[in-house]
Amino acid sequence: MPGMDEFLSAILSALAELLFEFLFELFLEAIVGLIVRATRSLFSNAVLSPALAAAFYFLLGCASGAVSLLLFPHPIFHPSKLHGVSLLISPVITGFVMSQVGAILRRNGRESVRIESFSYGFAFALGFALVRLIFVS
Repeated sequence: MPGMDEFLSAILSALAELLFEFLFELFLEAIVGLIVRATRSLFSNAVLSPALAAAFYFLLGCASGAVSLLLFPHPIFHPSKLHGVSLLISPVITGFVMSQVGAILRRNGRESVRIESFSYGFAFALGFALVRLIFVS
């Protein structure tokens, strides 16, 4: 059945794209978390409002997405019929994982940083995914 094979191929391609974006976003967010932790003492007096911090993480995600275009200028996987599915699903999953990372850190007596929460992790991943969707499509 050619129609069923194409459909299955489209689903597998979309899932592979989603998994790759999720893992790449998670990797970048972990690096951002480490950098924020390392430089926190330099900016201890600078307090951003939650809205400004969300905008900052969104723009940082956009910048990271732009840098990723240098590494992967073409789609990693053949575009599927479910194109753009990762724009919302990947940031939701990434935000959830980052919130769990923050919860684990707090449970172990360590202080988490903003990106280790759902909303800021989501904002970063959304910026990343949006840039990739616009420029790699």
